[in-house]
Amino acid sequence: MAESLITDYCEISQSTLVYDGDCAFCQYWVDYWRALTGPAINYQPYQLVAARYPNVPLADFAQSIFLFAPDGNVTRGAEAAFNVLATRAGHRASLWFYRHLPGYAGCTEAAYRVIARHRVAAACISRGLWGPQRVPASYTQVTALFLRLLGLIYLAAFASFGSQAIGLIGAHGITPLGDFLSAVHAQLGADAYRQLPTLVWLDSSDGAIRWLSVAGVAAAGLVALGYLQRLLLVLLFVLYLSLVYAGQGFMSFQWDLLLLEVGFAAILLPGGSALAIGLMRWVAFRFLVLAGAPKLLSGDPTWWGLTALKYHFETQPLPTPLAWYAHALPMPALRLGTGFALIVELVLPFLIVLPRRPRFLVAGCVFVFQLLITLTGNYNFFNLLTMLLCLPLLDDAALQSLIPARWTPTKVTTPTNYRPWARGALALCAAWLVTLGVTQLYEQLTRRAAWSPLHALYVEAMPFNIVNGYGLFAHMTTSRPEIVIEGSNDLEHWRAYEFRYKPGGLEHRPGWNIPHQPRLDWQLWFAALGSASENPWFGNLLVRLLEGTPEVLALLAENPFPDHPPRYVRARLFDYHFTTYQARRETGQWWRRELLGDYFPVISL
Repeated sequence: MAESLITDYCEISQSTLVYDGDCAFCQYWVDYWRALTGPAINYQPYQLVAARYPNVPLADFAQSIFLFAPDGNVTRGAEAAFNVLATRAGHRASLWFYRHLPGYAGCTEAAYRVIARHRVAAACISRGLWGPQRVPASYTQVTALFLRLLGLIYLAAFASFGSQAIGLIGAHGITPLGDFLSAVHAQLGADAYRQLPTLVWLDSSDGAIRWLSVAGVAAAGLVALGYLQRLLLVLLFVLYLSLVYAGQGFMSFQWDLLLLEVGFAAILLPGGSALAIGLMRWVAFRFLVLAGAPKLLSGDPTWWGLTALKYHFETQPLPTPLAWYAHALPMPALRLGTGFALIVELVLPFLIVLPRRPRFLVAGCVFVFQLLITLTGNYNFFNLLTMLLCLPLLDDAALQSLIPARWTPTKVTTPTNYRPWARGALALCAAWLVTLGVTQLYEQLTRRAAWSPLHALYVEAMPFNIVNGYGLFAHMTTSRPEIVIEGSNDLEHWRAYEFRYKPGGLEHRPGWNIPHQPRLDWQLWFAALGSASENPWFGNLLVRLLEGTPEVLALLAENPFPDHPPRYVRARLFDYHFTTYQARRETGQWWRRELLGDYFPVISL
C-alpha cells in the first residue's frame, strides 16, 4: 500500500508522457528521453494508463504522444516532444522556436504526422543514424583527449620553428626580424600594431625569439598533461600568433593558420560543452570544404580530369620514400585516388551536420585520407591536426569502443554546469565565430565581398587569423623545378650546398620529417615556382652563405666549404623527376634531372 501511494504521488507531482508501447519507434525515442530527462518525466505506455485519461480517445493515443503536466496542461505531438526536451538544460531552443518563430510549429507538427504514419520506416532510419540504441551523448573523454593531443601538436610546432628561428629571422638570419619590423612601422605607422598583433614589437632580439619558442613549448607541454588548459590555450594562441607574424614568409603556411583557428576555438572546449564541440565540427567542415572547393573552382584540368595524382607524388614539396612507389601506380589507381580526395573534401563534409553514424563515416574517411597523405608526403603537423579534427565528430561512447582505455586520459574534468551568463557568453562567442566563418566561406567561394556590415566585421578580425582561407594544391604543379645553390672559389669548380630534406643530389633518398617542418626547404620549393625577383629573401640567403653565417649554415645538411666561405655563389634551376624502377636498380639514384638555366647569377661579396 505504501509503495502504491508513493508511486501515485510521484506521478501526480511530475509530468507524464503517454506513448504507444507497441511501437518500436516510440519505444526507441522514449528510451532515449528517459535517459536524457531522468526522473523529471514519467513515461507510460497508453495500453496501461489510458483509463486514467478518459477525455482522450484511445485512437488518439495510438496516433500521437501526449504529455500531461501536473498543472493540468496537455500537449501532444511535436509540442509534447519539445516540452520533454525542454526539461533538460541546453535542449530548450526547439520549444522556444515552436512558441515564437512563425511557421515553425506548423512545419514540425506536419513532419510529426508524416513520421507517425511511417513509424516502421522511421524506426529503421533512427537505428541507421544513431545505432541500435540512442543514448545521451557525452564529450568529456573526447574533449580531454582532443586538448591533450592539441597540446602535443602545439609543442611540435613551437619546437620545430624554435630550432630554426635564429637562422631564419634572427639578427644574422635570412630575413632579420628587427629590419622587418622597422620597415613595417615606417610604412604603416601606429596602425602596424593593429595589423600585425605580435609580442615581438616589445622585443625583437634573438633572445626574445628563443624565449617565445621556449614558453610555447612549456605551455603546450602543460596542456598535454592536462593542467590549466583554458588559460594556457589563450597563452598558446597569443604566442603562436606572435611567431606567425615574426616568421614573415617562413610562417605564412596554411597549417600555421589552421593551428591558430583550431587553437582559438579550442579555448572554449574545456568544460565539455556540446556547443563548443559543435563549433569545432564547424571548423572541420569549413576546412574540408575550403580544401576541396578551390580545386574545382580554379578550373584546373588535372582535378577535373582526375589526373592530379599523376603529378602530385613527384612534384609535392617534400615527398617520402613511399611517394616514389605511389608515383609508379597504374593510372586507374591514381584516378581513383584523385576521385576519393574530392569526395572526402567536397561531399562528405556535408554529413557532419547529420547524426552520429554519418559523422563517424566522415571521421573514418578523413582519417584514412590524411593517413595516406602522411605516408606519401611530409606536411609536418598539418595532417596530424586534420586527423585531430576528426575527434569532435565522435562521442565518448564511440571513443571508448575505438581506443583502448589506457590511451584515454585517466583524469578528466567533470563537464561544467555553466551558469546562465556563462552559457550566454559561450553562445555569443560561438555565434561570432560562426558568423565570421560563414562570411569568409562566402567571400572565398564567390570571390565577392559579403554584406558590408559582415565584411567589415570580418576585416576587423582578419589580423588575428581566427578564421582563414585554405586551398592547398588548388592548381596542381605538373613539374618539379628545383633550385641548386653552388659555391666556388675560382669560378671553375663548383660545389653544391645540400639540404636536409629537399632533393639535391640524385642519390638523395626522400626522408621523413613529420611533425617537423624545415621552413627553408619548403620556401625553396615555392621559390622555384617563381623568379628570384619575386623572392627577395633568396638574395639574402646567398649573402649569408658568402659570409659563412653559422646560424644559416645550421639549416643545411652539409656545408661544402667547412674551412672558409666560398668567394662566389650562384643558383641554377633543374627539372627533377623520379627515376624508373630499372634506373634506380642500376644506379641507386632516386632522381633524374635536366638543367633549365640560371636562377640567380654569380655574386660575391
